[in-house]
Amino acid sequence: MKVVLIGASGTLGQAVRVALRHRGHEVITASRSNADISVDITDPASIAALYKKVGRVDAVASAAGTVPWKPLGELGLDDVRAGLEGKVLSQIELVRQGLEFVADSGSYTLITGILAREPILTGAVASLANGAVEAFVRAAAIELPARQRINAVSPTVFEESLDVFGDYFPGFDPVPVSRAAAAYVRSVEGHQTGQIYRVE
Repeated sequence: MKVVLIGASGTLGQAVRVALRHRGHEVITASRSNADISVDITDPASIAALYKKVGRVDAVASAAGTVPWKPLGELGLDDVRAGLEGKVLSQIELVRQGLEFVADSGSYTLITGILAREPILTGAVASLANGAVEAFVRAAAIELPARQRINAVSPTVFEESLDVFGDYFPGFDPVPVSRAAAAYVRSVEGHQTGQIYRVE
């Protein structure tokens, strides 16, 4: 399959790229930097340019999304907007614009996270964004054209990221990023739709 991988330069994106290529897929990487194609998914025009460049694809896999980490009392409206734009609206736009470029039997795989169901301090916007993406996936699954599918991967903290995020997740059991990458393979190659693949 021809797969566009968004956020391919991050910890998760690199693991997904390796897993998909190991399965024989043609993976076109897209990120702000260090990728086949430069893209800013918070900019609809950049997404449009991405699809115009890659043309028809079998799958879109997103491993990208940013949110601010602040205590609730310090959050401003701009922080909330940034989180929604960075992880929710950006991924919705990947799907919305992808409708005419993804094959009839193709798929979208979006990224959410454990904070949709297990909130932590300073993670209110992350919880909001993850929950919104998961709700969108379930709703979009019943409206996508033809036999297109959509799922989300929702992992806990990665073993490989404990040095950066470990203090935010006390008592959480980390998982190797390869487990989340395997969930992307399941979404791309499988037949389910509207699923939230929890990786815990």
